Amino acid sequence: MIHDVLVAGETLIDFIPERAGPLEDVAGFERRPGGAPANVAVALARLDEPPLFWTRVGDDPFGRYLERTLADDGLPTRFIARDTEAKTTLAFVTHDKTGDREFSFYRDGTADTRLEPGRIDDQTLADCEWVHAGGVTLSNGPSRAATLDLLERAATAGCTVSFDPNWRPELWPDEEAFASTVGDALAHVDVCFATVTELETLGVSGESPTEIARAAIDGGAAHTVFVTRGSEGAVAVASDDAPWSAATVAHRGFAVDTVDTTGAGDAFVAGAIDALRDGRDLAETIAFANAVAATTTTARGAMAALPTRDAVVELLEE
Repeated sequence: MIHDVLVAGETLIDFIPERAGPLEDVAGFERRPGGAPANVAVALARLDEPPLFWTRVGDDPFGRYLERTLADDGLPTRFIARDTEAKTTLAFVTHDKTGDREFSFYRDGTADTRLEPGRIDDQTLADCEWVHAGGVTLSNGPSRAATLDLLERAATAGCTVSFDPNWRPELWPDEEAFASTVGDALAHVDVCFATVTELETLGVSGESPTEIARAAIDGGAAHTVFVTRGSEGAVAVASDDAPWSAATVAHRGFAVDTVDTTGAGDAFVAGAIDALRDGRDLAETIAFANAVAATTTTARGAMAALPTRDAVVELLEE
């Protein structure tokens, strides 16, 4: 079977606290599958478009659990590698009373830092229309070279390449290292998904999210930039170089009862990829992507809360 989309990056375990508050005050956690690219891949599968997924987990109970979870959501196992010499990454998630979160990673030499360059063959890329990756695997280890190699080869193969910087300060020595490495990645990117903070950390400035998106495009980051704004929705700008119509659009998001924002940005990415590949214009795309993201926040956990297409359509029609 030929798959039109390839997602690449980390799969890990999120430990979700039993209540909001600092980690030192939390007594219990619930294990949930996570990792931004893994969430994107599963979200696409829930929307009835299962992609290929390139990732690496440890040969340990957590890794085997993640492998089973990905397979249960219909993801092909061809590029899901098991590392016999490294453990699976763990992330402890801290929530405040609004549902916003921070992460504490246990990721020193773990499996997702050990992706191998060249693992994705040329024919697979030739068969793909879209390749998506995130910034966490750029932070260290062989995965940095592997991710950059994939993005460059995907662009050369004519794939639409999308990227989420996914700025996690704990994983980088400083902002300069993040900006330099992500800049290397953005040289091959067509569509960028980022927050205002991420773009500012990359050296992009502007008086509003829309101006920041335009400045990112002018700086060569991509031909289309989505700026995600949490509960305030998102903005998107596409230049004349985009294969869809050039436009500047904004969407205020949807009013829902938020329980957990973990994975909402990844859900937005999946919704936008799905919509753009379906031929929707930028305004329809940002509305659909916001609906996928909003629905995700109504339950706990990143991957477990990802919605079906029917649930997204129901929100759009309310």
